[in-house]
Amino acid sequence: MSTLVLEPVGGIAGDMVIAALLHLGAPRAALDEGLRRLGLSGVSVEAREVEVAGIRALHVEVRAPEEGHAHRRWREIRDLLSRARLPPRAAELAQSSFALLAKAEGRIHGIAPDEVEFHEIGALDSIVDLVGAALLIDALAPGRVVALPPPSGGGTALTAHGVIPVPAPATLEVLRGRTLRPSGPGERTTPTGAAILAAWTEESPAVPELTVDRIGYGAGTKRWEDAPNLLRAVLGRTAAPASEAAWMLEANLDDLSPQLIAAALESVLAAGALDVWVAPLTMKKGRPGHLFGALAAEASRAAVETEIFRQTTTLGIRATRIERRVLEREMVEVDTPYGKVRVKVGRLSGTLVNVGPEFEDCRQAAERSGVPVKEVMAAALSAFRGAR
Repeated sequence: MSTLVLEPVGGIAGDMVIAALLHLGAPRAALDEGLRRLGLSGVSVEAREVEVAGIRALHVEVRAPEEGHAHRRWREIRDLLSRARLPPRAAELAQSSFALLAKAEGRIHGIAPDEVEFHEIGALDSIVDLVGAALLIDALAPGRVVALPPPSGGGTALTAHGVIPVPAPATLEVLRGRTLRPSGPGERTTPTGAAILAAWTEESPAVPELTVDRIGYGAGTKRWEDAPNLLRAVLGRTAAPASEAAWMLEANLDDLSPQLIAAALESVLAAGALDVWVAPLTMKKGRPGHLFGALAAEASRAAVETEIFRQTTTLGIRATRIERRVLEREMVEVDTPYGKVRVKVGRLSGTLVNVGPEFEDCRQAAERSGVPVKEVMAAALSAFRGAR
């Protein structure tokens, strides 16, 4: 899977994203054609090579007609994007980033998102920043976009609303739930940069494991004393994630019959649990009981918890967030003297480490052929090794 990593070394803004992606090798033609569809007369994007702290980078400047203090409502920008007939993914990315900004501004000013008037963000250059970045990500078509935490900056900045604190209120609102890392003063992360991170990327504390293919640097205009004002973009290839977050859900049972426990196991598994189990335990006052456990992904946690409550007598469920490491897995079908059997294959960094015939396939084949299940399993393993 291709992965795009955005690393805000010194900061992030919309024009820095465009610059980093162009420097990385995203096609300029995709940017120009998409901006042409916006129908904004007199708008152009100029890119030039610069050097920051000895590193070659690209600096982008959006040139647009002077508008004075441009005020555009979110619904006006939404209509503009809808009329532009952008590539579907680019349109979705651009709409999602502006929608996030509108909600953030709405919370700050206490109004509905549709009534939000963008000032700096509503200017033509900011529209081009977000749409241009979306066009280039669409052209690169990464399977995954990851971002490291951006710098917070500090101090104050002069805006159309007057002097405001840095990070800007819109930046903080947009980044609710994300990590900001401490840095020196100045506006390091702009609202448009924050919107790109929050709407388009997964957060990662560090560059994930990947094979690096291309690297690009986008330079900001200002210079900081504590860091080069660069956004680094890395495009590479990653295997399926080796580890993933999950929830371990547990309940103690001392008044449920074994028949109902067995039925609950099946129901909870059908509700989306990754695994389920029951273990004997001794409860208070020496009473025998059972530990009912399930493993669930974040997306299925609520459904699995609901099914545990429905199928058992527990009044509470303990939930522990865990990380589980999984092998790269695939199912391979092999031919045996007893018919076709699926074999589960597990690899670690591409190296085969586990092979296991699917038990139900083997059981059914054994029943049809009148042989022990273990013979079918052995035949399936032999067929798999022979095919290799």
